[in-house]
Amino acid sequence: MRPPLPCLHAVTDERIARRPDLSAVAAELAAGGGAAIAFHARGRGLSGLEHYELAVRLTDRPTVQLFVNDRLDIALACGATGVQLGAGSVDPGDARRLEPRWWIGRSVHDLAEATAARNAGADYLLLGPVFRTATHPGREPLDPGTVSAVVALGLPVIAIGGVTPGRAMELKAAGVHGVAAIRALWDADDPARAARRLLQELDA
Repeated sequence: MRPPLPCLHAVTDERIARRPDLSAVAAELAAGGGAAIAFHARGRGLSGLEHYELAVRLTDRPTVQLFVNDRLDIALACGATGVQLGAGSVDPGDARRLEPRWWIGRSVHDLAEATAARNAGADYLLLGPVFRTATHPGREPLDPGTVSAVVALGLPVIAIGGVTPGRAMELKAAGVHGVAAIRALWDADDPARAARRLLQELDA
């Protein structure tokens, strides 16, 4: 039986994966987020070994669930709770044959992609960008109507893109299950406090 889907997701990228203080920041985030936070081992430019080592380092916190982006082999090897599939990944149904207990998410950017992901068997949707973000500077943020329409599909929605403390309350009001962030968590002056504040705004 799988645990509940966390409502706060701390997502890595290549820069964060290679930071020497990764484990220390992860410990602070875990202290602030407890069982309500998940770590995402993500890094499109990482080698397979780097991605695996990142996932292993993020499993040091027993209260925190591990999700692995795209690399199903690494998710299996590390006993991950879930996988996050991008547009170029396998279908959710194919991933489920590898591990039926996974939370299987699909990254989506509009209502059409969200509908297709739901029909393909995704358990939750990672929707973004919901605000303007430095990670994808050329991409326009989604309008509130699109966010509401995706939420109305009935799957848990995790909002990503420019999410910072102070903005999660607005997203919670729109009906999202939770939020995901990179810089707002990993680059925070006080990561534990940033995690706690986001969770307070989500009423989690």
